[in-house]
Amino acid sequence: MNDRPILRRCIACKQLYDRSKLFRVIRDFRKGVVLEKGIGRSAYLCKRESCLSDALKKKRLQKALRCQIHSSVVESLQKRLNICT
Repeated sequence: MNDRPILRRCIACKQLYDRSKLFRVIRDFRKGVVLEKGIGRSAYLCKRESCLSDALKKKRLQKALRCQIHSSVVESLQKRLNICT
């Protein structure tokens, strides 16, 4: 079958990466903003602390998802980032 990687762009640094190497943040129409699993509008972030802080500072997550980001989602991203590094 098709063995090409599925590429997505980090909303902070604008670099293309394989989808499996990025965090996926989704605005699910039922559950609100969730991480990794769901159907809806998505934004991708690298697994670097600088990208997360840049995305929050410049409100890129809010712009990409077209909604407000709850602090619990930010905390979950920071915890996952600490686990990955």
